[in-house]
Amino acid sequence: MNVEIIKADYRDPTHAREIVSLLGAYARDLSGGASELSEETVLYLPAELARLPHAFSILAYVDGSAAGLANCFEGFSTFACKPLINVHDMVVLPQYRRRGISLLLLQEIERIAREKNCCKITLEVLEGNAAAQAAYRKFGFAEYQLDPEMGKALFWQKKLDG
Repeated sequence: MNVEIIKADYRDPTHAREIVSLLGAYARDLSGGASELSEETVLYLPAELARLPHAFSILAYVDGSAAGLANCFEGFSTFACKPLINVHDMVVLPQYRRRGISLLLLQEIERIAREKNCCKITLEVLEGNAAAQAAYRKFGFAEYQLDPEMGKALFWQKKLDG
């Protein structure tokens, strides 16, 4: 098995197509919400990501076939006064799971984070996704809390129309 990990070029038509395809597979999976990407997302996602200087995506190829994707965004930690990287989407296609692809994606993200002098890498994971949690723990991720008395941090959202 030959694995290649690369930083995607949003303007490359092949990379753009593979980002949308892999993200679509993630969206259709139960862990991604079990629904299709919107037509707008399919049509415009790579171009919109290209407009964001703080966005980057990592692609994993196995024997030349797109196998995994991580969409990341640079943020900022006010407490540390340093940048951080948030892994917003992480997907490895089912036929390539349990081969260490997610760890290779995370290694590349960490390399980039260190290059940017980031203080941390953040991500969200569903409670029911034990396989992803195990992979993230193996890589050194842990639940976030400032003080045990206050409990764990929770990820919340408020969807906006439009």
